[in-house]
Amino acid sequence: MIFQSRCSGCGASIRSICGDCRDALLAITVDNVPGAPESVVYALAYDGRARQLILGLKYRNERATARLLADVLVHQLKPEYRNADVVTWAPTSNRRRRQRGHDQAELIARAVARNISLPCRSLLVNQALNAQTGVDRQQRLLGPQFRARRCRRYAHVLVVDDVVTTGATLRAAAHALSVAGASRVSTLAVAATPALESRR
Repeated sequence: MIFQSRCSGCGASIRSICGDCRDALLAITVDNVPGAPESVVYALAYDGRARQLILGLKYRNERATARLLADVLVHQLKPEYRNADVVTWAPTSNRRRRQRGHDQAELIARAVARNISLPCRSLLVNQALNAQTGVDRQQRLLGPQFRARRCRRYAHVLVVDDVVTTGATLRAAAHALSVAGASRVSTLAVAATPALESRR
């Protein structure tokens, strides 16, 4: 039996990710996604190739995508972020992690940390009973609840997620880290979801 691999971004018959998709993503400069939270640094709008790559990582276990998404995000970082003390991630629920066999935010965060030569640590525990996927904007604004491990020795923490919509998840993560002793928390996401009215 012959198994055919396809690019996660465009569907071309090729192993992993094709050069066209890689070059296209690395060339994108996003100034503003309508409705995206201003407090979050993001690299892409959650549509087109970017959306297909993230969905492939989340739901089809296409883990090679994590490195490319991390590279794209790192391209957007100013020197002050590269001089942080540690990278962590906004973890998904335990149920989602068991279903998928991985946490996509963790994979991206670890790739980001390797790219900028920083340690990556698991500092957050997701205490939410329900996942954010599939809920409406009002429910998302409530966000998950996080508990953070003690992190007073980290003056500047980078928190990574795959997609930001309302910013509630990353705000909750940043709050938990601040309570746990982090002096500064910067929130990062690979992609931002445009507001519904702009998509219409």
